[in-house]
Amino acid sequence: MTDPHKPVELVIFDCDGVLVDSERIAVRLQVEIGSELGWPLTVAEVVERFIGRTHAAIWQQIGDRLGAEAAAEWERRFEQRHHELVDAELTPVDGIVEALAELGLPYCVASSGSHQKMRHTLGRTGLYEQFAGRIFSASEVARGKPFPDVFLHAAARTGYAPEVCAVVEDSPNGVRAGRAAGMRCFGYTGGPTGALLGELGADAVLFDDMRRLPALLRATD
Repeated sequence: MTDPHKPVELVIFDCDGVLVDSERIAVRLQVEIGSELGWPLTVAEVVERFIGRTHAAIWQQIGDRLGAEAAAEWERRFEQRHHELVDAELTPVDGIVEALAELGLPYCVASSGSHQKMRHTLGRTGLYEQFAGRIFSASEVARGKPFPDVFLHAAARTGYAPEVCAVVEDSPNGVRAGRAAGMRCFGYTGGPTGALLGELGADAVLFDDMRRLPALLRATD
């Protein structure tokens, strides 16, 4: 259980949708490819089913629905187009550069994405060097979000107890993982997954402007 009286000592950021504005690209592509391959999905369905989960968990869902061959083709199309669109369109999440500059606390990133993917997205947006050496992936642990493994791994590797960590997330699965880890959660609602965070009630402090994050973290001290 989190202790609201302990000051935050480490901030753990999710990557997609929190540091880099990639969720909009990913959601758009999943809707597009689903239509092409015979599983029409709405934006809300993609967010609920896929966002915040590991790629392996996503391809498993698709394989269960359409078969292994279709899942492999879906993955191939997604990876190719996602790489192209990241190069052409990706930007940092609005306000994150300012928030990191004002944070005044140690921070790291713990994502469902692979290290290769984060090198690409963080590198493309100029954020990689700010997190180098403090980048953790669900590929390093047994279970992805909504299980707490990657957050507990990040805390242990950086030398902080879970109760002094704060998680910044944009998806329900991410917030569930943070809560399961015994960490305070801050839910960013400014992206395409924001509407679903409201359903989590008191599980997270919700905010829609990254520039507000430093003040929100100080308010927990």
